[in-house]
Amino acid sequence: MEYIPKTPQEEQDMLEAIGVASFDELLEIPAAFRLNRPLALPPALSQMALKREMLTLSRKNQDTTTMLSFLGGGSYDHFIPSTVDHVLHRSEFYTAYTPYQAELSQGLLQTIYEYQTMICQLTDMEVSGASLYDGASALAEAALMAIRITQRGKILVCKSIHPHHREVIATYLSGLPEATIEEIPFENGQVAMQDLETQIDDTVAAVLIQHPNFFGELEDIEDIENMIHAKGGLLVMGVDPISLGLLKTPGELNADIAVGEGQAMGNAQSFGGPYLGFFATRKHMIRQLPGRIVGATTDAQGHEGFCLTLQTREQHIKRERATSNICTNQALNALAASVYLATLGKQGLKEVATLCLANAHALQEKITALPGFSAPFTGPFFKEFVIKTKQPVSRLLKNLVDCGIFGGIDLGKYDPALENHLLICVTEKHTTGDMHRLIEALKKESATP
Repeated sequence: MEYIPKTPQEEQDMLEAIGVASFDELLEIPAAFRLNRPLALPPALSQMALKREMLTLSRKNQDTTTMLSFLGGGSYDHFIPSTVDHVLHRSEFYTAYTPYQAELSQGLLQTIYEYQTMICQLTDMEVSGASLYDGASALAEAALMAIRITQRGKILVCKSIHPHHREVIATYLSGLPEATIEEIPFENGQVAMQDLETQIDDTVAAVLIQHPNFFGELEDIEDIENMIHAKGGLLVMGVDPISLGLLKTPGELNADIAVGEGQAMGNAQSFGGPYLGFFATRKHMIRQLPGRIVGATTDAQGHEGFCLTLQTREQHIKRERATSNICTNQALNALAASVYLATLGKQGLKEVATLCLANAHALQEKITALPGFSAPFTGPFFKEFVIKTKQPVSRLLKNLVDCGIFGGIDLGKYDPALENHLLICVTEKHTTGDMHRLIEALKKESATP
C-alpha cells in the first residue's frame, strides 16, 4: 500500500482553487446526518508497520495454497500453466479496458477475436461474442435473448441449475412484465423429465439446463432438445468448459445458445472473482447477441485488421434496439482463458478432463465404501458428485477444516430437502495422496458417534 502525501497547505490551496473555505463546505452534508465525533480508528501507522499489519491479517485467510480443497459448485481449483500469468503480466494487457475507440486498440481487439474463435471451437457453435461478467449473468442474458428471438415470455429453468444462477436469472427477468419463470424440479440429481415434458408448450421461449449440472450429474440433453424444439422453443445449455474435452459439445447436441463460467480456463479462484462468462450461439441469431463482437477485416491497403463488428449495448446504438447494457467484456480474464486453451490445446484439454473424470469416480467409490456415507444419486457424473452423510454436514466440514481440508459444499444451505448432502469436487490437481488424506479424515469422522 502506497501513500500520496497531502499537507494541510496543499489541501487549503485545492479548496481555494475549487472556491470553498473548508472540506465540510465542499461536501455540504446536512448537520442531521453528520457523526459530529471522530471515527473510532486506531492511531495512524507508518508504511512499514501498516504493511506488516496487513500481511498478518492476510495470513488468517484460508485458501487453496494452504488448504487441500474439494470445493466446486462453479469455482474450480484447476492447474494454471505459468504461461498464463506470464502473458497477462505484460503491461499492454493488464491495463485492459473495454474498447471504445476500438480500432486504435488492435492488440486488444486481436486477443478478443482469438478468444471468440476458441470459444466457437470449444462449444462447436457458429459465433461467439466477447465475454460477459460471469456464468450466471451469461445464462440470464441467454434467457433474455431467447425471449427476444421467440417473442414468447415463458422460461423453463431446471432446478438442477446452480441456485445462485437461478437467482440471477430471476433478477434479470424481474423487469420484464411479459417474462415468467417456471422452475422444474429434479429427481435423482437430474431434471424431472416428466415434469419438464408437461410444462413445455408453444408459449415457452426456452429451456435452461446446466450440463454437468449443479450436482455434477449429466442431463439427458438429447431428449430435452427434442421436446423443446418440437414446440418451437430454444435450448440454452450452461456447460463446464473443461468437460467439453470429453463430452459432446452444445453444437453436437443441437443447442441454440451455449454459455458457461470461464473461470476454470486459466483464471484463479480469487475468493470469488472476477470471472468471465462465455456466450456462443448460431449465426442466424447473431444480431440478438448481448455485448460486442470483434471481427477480422482488411484496410484500404489490404492489411489485416480487427474492428468491433457488432456493438449492441445502448451506449452505442438506440436504446430500443439494444440487446443488453452490459459494459465490460472482462478482457483480461478472457485473455487468460485464451492463453490457457492455446497452451493446453485440444489434446491437453482432453487429458485434463479425463483426469478429472477418473479422479472423481475413484474418490466417490472410496467414500461410499466407508460406513455412514452413501451416494444418493445414481446417474453419470463428471468431476463433482454428491455424498449423503449420517451426521450434520456443517459439523463434518468444520472438523475437516481443522484437518486442513475444505471438504466440499453443504447442499442443505440451498435446499432443506438436501440436508446432510455434501457436494465434492475433484480436479486434475488432486493426487492419490490428496484423496487418501480426505479418506483418512472421513474414516475418523465415520468412527465418531
